[in-house]
Amino acid sequence: MAITIQLLLVAGWLAAFGLLVLLLALELTMGRAPRLGATETSPAGASTGAAEASGRDFLSVIVPAYNEASRIESCVGALLASELQGLGWRLIVAVDDSSDGTAEGLEALIEAGTFPSPPLQVLRCGPRPVSERWSGKNWPCSEAVRLLSQHPTPEAGPPPTEWLLFVDADVTVAPAALASAVAEARRSGADLLTLAPRIRCGCLAEWVVQPIVVALLGLGFPIARANDPGDPTAFAAGPFMLFRRSSYEAIGGHRALAAEVVEDLALARAIKERGLTLRYLLGVDLLELRMYPDFSALWEGWTKNWHLGLNRNPLLTLASGGVVLSQFSGPWLLLLLAGLQAIRQPLAWPSLLSPALAGVGLQLALRLWSRWRFRLDLRYWWLSWLGGLVIGAIAPVSIWKVSTGQGWTWRGRSLA
Repeated sequence: MAITIQLLLVAGWLAAFGLLVLLLALELTMGRAPRLGATETSPAGASTGAAEASGRDFLSVIVPAYNEASRIESCVGALLASELQGLGWRLIVAVDDSSDGTAEGLEALIEAGTFPSPPLQVLRCGPRPVSERWSGKNWPCSEAVRLLSQHPTPEAGPPPTEWLLFVDADVTVAPAALASAVAEARRSGADLLTLAPRIRCGCLAEWVVQPIVVALLGLGFPIARANDPGDPTAFAAGPFMLFRRSSYEAIGGHRALAAEVVEDLALARAIKERGLTLRYLLGVDLLELRMYPDFSALWEGWTKNWHLGLNRNPLLTLASGGVVLSQFSGPWLLLLLAGLQAIRQPLAWPSLLSPALAGVGLQLALRLWSRWRFRLDLRYWWLSWLGGLVIGAIAPVSIWKVSTGQGWTWRGRSLA
């Protein structure tokens, strides 16, 4: 029994120490990361936004949509409400062979005059070519770009700088987002400007899992390294990717990586490998992302991506799940054991209580930090133990799905 308690103490203090390291590392990396806002500010490490684009620019916004009838209207409505500061633009919703009325719903809104066309155009992409392998958003994005090549920008006079912005259907942008992003891309000379959105949680599954994932992503893909041209680290936030069109075409666009499931990372790598400029900023003041409506969608989404995000390395994937399990579920388990120990051996329980309370306190501190930096609410923070259990299960299941292709789906569509 004494040996067991000693092992629990060691595990408890290791979990607390790991949470402390995570918190400090996040502040050093994400806490000082550049942030894009609607207005220009100058202090180092603060926002780098700009109110309007300079020079002649034309923006084509592409929203790939597969069975998005329940949320496409809010996404498109926010985009159409953008304050463009004279920026020429058009908006294409590329509907990827949806069966839930996504295209029909948008077309009805256009016909009723709720949504103006132009700038909005609904593109029905049709079935994917049987003889080719296409994954994820690559097919609708590629078809939208092909449509653009058939219809040049309607601007008169000298050719404008063309930009391609890919926005996910589960994103809601602020009115200043588009003009600020184009202005910052022009100012910084970016070939790809990508913004990390504010994560919005709406169901219990999201509240227990997403805050942990946000912290891990912030640590795993530090912004400073992604923005360093001399560092091979490349990362892009798929929900909001703004390309200089000439640079997008130089890397072959989505068509060049049609079979890639995690296409945002592949596109970011292609930009850096070509010697082009990647600019990755926090965009929590300008856009928010609601990823999953329920547990089923969250489970499908993260088991699809977890192993891929760790380069299909089984040991690293299992280790990540084990670390999350120990750091987020471990302290609560230790707290429970301390309570049981207090009943059975009153003199022994304080030794277990100390690391348990330290771990739980650091989990609260981590969520307070997320609220401060990313405006993520504290709701259900005390269910972090449940999030640890879920992620601990996601890791091995993701290895199984990706390796065997069994159950490896997105929205029910097979990725194998």
